[in-house]
Formats: sequence, C-alpha cells, structure tokens
Amino acid sequence: MPVFDDYTNVAERRKAENRRRLIKKIITAVSVSVAAVLVVAVAAFAVVNFSHPQTLTKQGADSVSELSESNKMITSVCSVVQYRSACVTSVKNSIGAEGSSAAAKPQEVVKAVIKAAVDEQQEAAKLLETLKAGDEMHKTALSDCKELMLYAVDDLRSTLSTVTGHDASSLSHITADLRNWLSGVLSYQDTCLDGLKDGDLKARMQHGLANATQLTSNALAIVTQFSSILSQLQIPEAIAKEIGGHRRLMSDGDGDSFVDDVDDNDDFPEWMPSSDRRLLKAAETKIPAHAVVAKDGSGNYTTIGAALAGMPKNRSGRYVIYVKAGIYDEMVTVEKDMVNVTMYGDGSRKTIITGSKNFIDGTPTFRTATFVAIGDGFIARSIGFSNTAGAAKHQAVALRVQSDRSSFLNCRMDGYQDTLYAQTHRQFYRSCVITGTIDFIFGDAAAIFQNCMIVIRKPLPNQQNTITAHGRTDKNEPTGIVIQNCKILADKKLLQDRLKIPSYLGRPWKQYSRTVVMESIIGDLIRPEGWLPWDGDFALDTLFYAEFNNRGPGAAVDKRINWKGFKVIKDRAEALKFTAEKFIDGASWIKATGSPVRLSLFD
Repeated sequence: MPVFDDYTNVAERRKAENRRRLIKKIITAVSVSVAAVLVVAVAAFAVVNFSHPQTLTKQGADSVSELSESNKMITSVCSVVQYRSACVTSVKNSIGAEGSSAAAKPQEVVKAVIKAAVDEQQEAAKLLETLKAGDEMHKTALSDCKELMLYAVDDLRSTLSTVTGHDASSLSHITADLRNWLSGVLSYQDTCLDGLKDGDLKARMQHGLANATQLTSNALAIVTQFSSILSQLQIPEAIAKEIGGHRRLMSDGDGDSFVDDVDDNDDFPEWMPSSDRRLLKAAETKIPAHAVVAKDGSGNYTTIGAALAGMPKNRSGRYVIYVKAGIYDEMVTVEKDMVNVTMYGDGSRKTIITGSKNFIDGTPTFRTATFVAIGDGFIARSIGFSNTAGAAKHQAVALRVQSDRSSFLNCRMDGYQDTLYAQTHRQFYRSCVITGTIDFIFGDAAAIFQNCMIVIRKPLPNQQNTITAHGRTDKNEPTGIVIQNCKILADKKLLQDRLKIPSYLGRPWKQYSRTVVMESIIGDLIRPEGWLPWDGDFALDTLFYAEFNNRGPGAAVDKRINWKGFKVIKDRAEALKFTAEKFIDGASWIKATGSPVRLSLFD
C-alpha cells in the first residue's frame, strides 16, 4: 500500500473503502449483465449458423472472453484514478486499433494513458501559439509557458519510452523514475498557470491544459498504485516485487558536523566509470577541470555563461567547470542538454554568483533566478548563489533547480523572499547555508536538506517569516521538503527582535503541500504553533506537515497547530520514509555525486 494512505484520517479511509466496495459491486453487476447479454447473443449466432457449430461457438467464446478480460483490466487499472471517465476513454481510444487483447495486459493500459497525456500536452503547446498577450508581463509569462510545456512533453516522452518494452513485473523496478517525471509534468503545468494573472488569458490556458492535467494525474495514480492493481488482478510474479525494486544499500559513512565535511568512503555504484570515481574522490582543489573561469583572465573564460556555452556537444562523461574566487554578476542557466555538469568554486563566500532581478520591477518569479540548473545530474560545490534585490522587491530567486538527481555541497543561497526555488525532481543539499524571510525554500521538488544551516533574516515591517512553501498539487506526487539534522536560527540582524517578529516552519502553497522537519535544532524564534496558514482553511486538511525528534527551544510540539494534516511522528518506521534512501532513492545516486550523505536516520 502506498505511503500516502497512511496520512489519511481513519474515518476518511473507511469512507473511501466503502466507496470502493460500492463501486466494485456496481462494476461486478454491470459486468455480469454485459456478459449475460453477450452469451445470449453468441448462442443465437450459433443457432442461426448451425452449419459450423463448433467453429462459431469457439469464435464467440473467444470474443466474449477477450472482451471480458479487456474490460476487467481497464476497469481495474482505472479504478485508482481521480478522473475515471478520462482514463477509460483514453485507453479505449488508444487500443482500439490494436484490438481488445492488448488491454488484457496492465502495462499496455499504463502505456495508453501516458500516450494520451503526451497527445493532450502537445495540443496544449499548440494552443499557446494562438494566445496573445497585451502587456510585457504576460508576454513573458506566455514565453515561460512555452518553455514549461516543452519540459512537460519531454518528461512525458521519457515516461512513455521507459514504460514501452516493460512487462508487468519489470515495470515495478522503474516506478520511482516514472513518478518523478510525472510529478515534474504536473509542476510545469501548474507553474505555467501561476505566471498568468486571473482573466481571460489564464482561463483559456486552464481550459487548454485541463485534459493534459487530468491524464497526467491519472498516469501518476496508476503508477503509484501499480503493485496494488496487480495484486487485485492476481498476477503473482508481479506481486512478489515491491514498487521501486531492490537496490543494494550503501553505507552512510559520514559525520554529523554542520561545517564543511568530506567523505572518505569510496563505495560508488558499480555502473559508475572508473574515471568518474577518481574524479569525485579527489579533493576539490585537485579536481581536473575542463574549463576554468576567472574574472582576472587567468582562466579559459571570464564568465560562467561563456564556459557553459563552450561545452562540447555530444560529449560523454561529466563536464567540470572550476570557478575561481570572485563575484560574478551574471544570470546563468545550465540548459537541459547540459547534463552531468560539475561546477565548483573556492568557497561559498569567495566564489559568488549574483543578480538582482525581482518581481516588483516587472520580472515573473520564474525568471528572477540568478542561477538556474535544468540539465540532469548537476553538481555544485563550494559556490555562493545570491539575489541582492532586497526584501522590498518581494519575490527574488537566487537559485532555481529542476535538475533531476542534483546535488549541492558546501554551498550558500542568499536572498529574502523566495531565495531557493526547488522546482522539480530529486534534489539533495548537504552542509549548505540558506538565508531568507518569506517562503525562502519553495517549489514542488522532492528535496532533502541535510546538515544545513537555515538562517531567517529580518523582513520588512509588518511581515512575518516562513521558511518553506511546498507546492504539491496532487496527492500521488512523491515530492516534499525534508529538513534533516539542520539548524534553524536567526540572522544577527534579526537576533534582537527574533521574539517580536513571527517566524514559522512553513505554510501550504498548494493543496497537498508536504514538509517534514526531523532531527533538527530549532531556535526559539519559531513560534510555538510552528506553522502558518496560507489563506484561511485552505489545504489544512490535505497538507502533510510533520515533525520528528527535533530539539532546541523552538522544538516543543505541545502548542503546535491542530490541523488535520499535521502530525508529530512517533514511529521510527514512519520517519524512515523521509530519509534520503527512501524519499529520493538516494542509495542509487547520491554517493555518485561525491557528497557525504546519511541515507537513514541520524539517531
């Protein structure tokens, strides 16, 4: 059973179970009726065509059996989704040309739903070409939508191509990747809409995205519940294999310090080339770089953007850029085709990438980021990312990350509102410093912050601080923000007024916002209630906020809010679900980044 079911209120689970039982009874009754009609029709057909009774009876029986199995498969798979009519229609439309026998395989139903989502996403992209904006802000927002739609189509195609060729049992091994990509698609769709102001333009885009969003949600639900579906269908070879597969667990081998730490453990995955192992085992100052950036001209390039532009096309292996000490005032993007880039500096206070774009001056939040990491497998070490717009400029992002399996070690992210946009996919932050005021760690990624210092700064008058604002829009998304073994404290300029200015662990940006703070030191600046509403009672029943085994003057939970979605975790087994090994499939990739990591709990 998926872990999400554990978060639901017991009464709600019982209601849901009763609904499922009722639906099952209705489906069974309808299926029996349909089968009876078909049997009568076959019998009549056999009587009329008495000259070949055995052959025709066999053909009729095969047809009934095939249709029955097909309907059973479609019904079973589509029973777990929110948009059932769209699910059934998409599957039947997809397999119509192939014959109903194709739908007797659960993986074919999954494939059909994803293919339909791809088609609808492409239609939404075409719609954008017909929309016109009346002002610069909306022109930029529509441009952002076009880019986001391309990312969505790409993730959907990755999902479809990965599913293709897998049978029901082997599909279980790739569930983590499938859920990761599908969650990214939902995030891109929602980010597009967030950039548009309320009005006709946004309404048209919402309408155009509706089918794509529903089908993506359906695909995510099916993938999430796949093992349960197979169990109901009594496919034993698939039931024996757990969702996500079985991977060898690497040892932790790291310390618990909050300062720059290194890991001497060289237990890298077997698939990793020996050249990459040697590269990641080397000390930062000894890593051989393909490109050196230096403002004083002592390197190959004077800007980071030029170094990225100079990357060879169609290269293999990891590409390393060393950025010497200096302040680099430039907007940098590691594009989608720039995969496996490592960028390291001389220290997060010495090598600093800075910018000042912000919402107040007319730039949508999505475009304010000083540094953007899109290409998968991005690694940053000992670099500072900063947005100097200041608190008065509101949303001003220092770092935006959508790179899957990205890692940040000994880095610093400085800003005020919206400092770190952990947008999508799996991310890991170790021994970093993140500063800000309002929602300064936000997004819809599956992100773990380990051994980090989270520093709350002094906001504008009459403002209050919130560390996190997670953006999960679908309950089946495997995303969330996990703060583990970190320190939450006040910046020196806030220190004197820290008890006067309200500060909270987070607030729910979206309907299914999920944030877990565990094994961390929480300073006294965090209010006793701990968490802040977004707008009235919005998402208070559907969010998942949790705390486990924290310490410090702000860690007491006896006066925490009493929302339905909040809980204090007491069961160690439940807390393990939010560790690096479980939550972001960390055993399969984090060690390969060269970052130390605690895969399990610290205590």
